[in-house]
Amino acid sequence: MTRTLLILMLAMMPVTAFLHAESGLPASTETPAERDARMAWWREAKFGMFIHWGVYAIPAGTYKGMQVNPRMDPKTLYFSEWLQNRFRIPVAEYADYAKQFNPREFDGDKWVRLAADAGMKYIVITAKHHDGFAMFKSPASPFNIVDASPFKRDVIRELAEACAKHNMKFGVYYSQAQDWHHPGALLWHGPWDEAQAGDMDDYLDRIAIPQIRELLTNYGRISILWFDTPQVVNPSKLAKGTLGITPDRARRVLETLKLQPGIIINNRLGGGIPGDTGTPEGFVPNQMPKGDWETCMTMNDSWGFKNGDNNWKSTGTLLRNLIDIVSKGGNYPLNVGPNCDGVIPRPEVERLETIGRWLKVNGEAIYGAGPTPFGAEIGHYSNTEKDKSGKPAFITTWDWRATTKPGKIYLIVFNWPADGRFLLPSLKQKVRNAYLLADPKHANLKSVWSGDGLMVSLPNAAPDAIASVICLELDE
Repeated sequence: MTRTLLILMLAMMPVTAFLHAESGLPASTETPAERDARMAWWREAKFGMFIHWGVYAIPAGTYKGMQVNPRMDPKTLYFSEWLQNRFRIPVAEYADYAKQFNPREFDGDKWVRLAADAGMKYIVITAKHHDGFAMFKSPASPFNIVDASPFKRDVIRELAEACAKHNMKFGVYYSQAQDWHHPGALLWHGPWDEAQAGDMDDYLDRIAIPQIRELLTNYGRISILWFDTPQVVNPSKLAKGTLGITPDRARRVLETLKLQPGIIINNRLGGGIPGDTGTPEGFVPNQMPKGDWETCMTMNDSWGFKNGDNNWKSTGTLLRNLIDIVSKGGNYPLNVGPNCDGVIPRPEVERLETIGRWLKVNGEAIYGAGPTPFGAEIGHYSNTEKDKSGKPAFITTWDWRATTKPGKIYLIVFNWPADGRFLLPSLKQKVRNAYLLADPKHANLKSVWSGDGLMVSLPNAAPDAIASVICLELDE
């Protein structure tokens, strides 16, 4: 994962609908209705779990007493999974970490139950990150958890089976281009070990495409394939042919997707392929994007487990992010970084448990909900303040958000009115009933029209300290 890709790239076409003259990809026969059916579960889900886990959990962000940190580079260097790249650790030396990787406390069923209890509807795990270590048994490369570690268990298989058992959609992250272990793969910032030298097409044919085929063949239903870092940061430093995923290389990868009809991919394959979903990373767009998109985000500062990284986002911040994202039409895959023993850190568990309790009461306003019909509540561009690029700064406001379903509007209130009155401007429909989702009896709240909009009378105390939901039932 890298913050170099903090650019919102939104996809409007499915993987079966790519048509690029330069790649020779065929046109699709998928209709808009068929696309909607394929994307339906994802659009309903809203909330998922991202898992960054691999052999990098052993050093946990520290190499020879030095820790990856923002002072080295303000963009990516403090992510623990980038340790090998950042300290330019030789291939053979880094591979020795695998000999120590024995996560005996890993329990795939427990992880899936945690996600389900948190209200998450899908899981995506790093089957292979940029260090080239596969978390599954792979005939294509011995550098995998079964053959290279004392653990000898196929994590992807166990997690896939647990997801199937608990009716959880299962997906895998796969670093298709960047790989610091296998010869010929993409190397950001250039090579540092002669063992990395090779041909990228050979790497794709020997490692990446066979491993993608293994994942799509041997692990049951794969609902999502999440790609990453398809191009180099500085092409001038590398020889021609190692720049990353070209249209032809993308076409060869796409051929494997026929093994999983209906699969969803993100927009990071490369080669001009837009994918199905946009992927703003670590931030929520100010305005409402077009198309299907998701904001992936960490709970602290690193994706993979990192010793001493206790800069935890509060539960309130995480829940507010979920609500903000859904109100803008997106999904929220929230990351956990298990340690080398296979344990998800307690602060992450506690936050997920709290979010799950909130969703049990208020999930109607989240799952399958459409975006806000208003928009002004999100914020505005300043007439005086400037952002880093010199453009007007966006001033986010946090009083409330709104989501929708047919015949209903959900007002999700962060800042509970002290006077017990909530004013909703710009509402055109008539309201038949208003009530709090937290009220099991759904007692009607008094609502009256005024010259300024709809005024809803509320109890003195908010039902929830973080966010409370008013449901407005509309006259058709």
